[in-house]
Amino acid sequence: MSEKKLVHVMRQAIRWGDMDVLGHVNNTVYFRYMESGRISFLEEAAGEFNMQGEGPVIVTAYCTFIKQLKYPGEIEVRTYAGAPGRSSFEVTHEISLVDAEGKADVVYAEGGGKVVWIDFKKEKSVPLPEHLKAILPA
Repeated sequence: MSEKKLVHVMRQAIRWGDMDVLGHVNNTVYFRYMESGRISFLEEAAGEFNMQGEGPVIVTAYCTFIKQLKYPGEIEVRTYAGAPGRSSFEVTHEISLVDAEGKADVVYAEGGGKVVWIDFKKEKSVPLPEHLKAILPA
């Protein structure tokens, strides 16, 4: 993604159940963290989704694990969006641990995916809503 725009920031606690037997956050949970950030951004930008209407699906997802997250702790998920296409756009996320001073400067994982806007009943892509396109980078 050539140009991206910070569109959402959220914080959440690392839960005890996020850990695996090795004592660090399980790799699958990072995708949940990114999903939470992405859905929170999309609900703020486009409203709640009606499964009888239109909304987002994710068609690709990836994550690079840089450092281990462990319980207890708090993370910050920063969500960035790329320029819109007809019915899709790229999102990327940075997951950082919040330190004792409340800063989240060190990235522990980064990832993203492609969001496609669809008609849920028809299971076909449709053009992105104009109000969503308006907040994405040109």
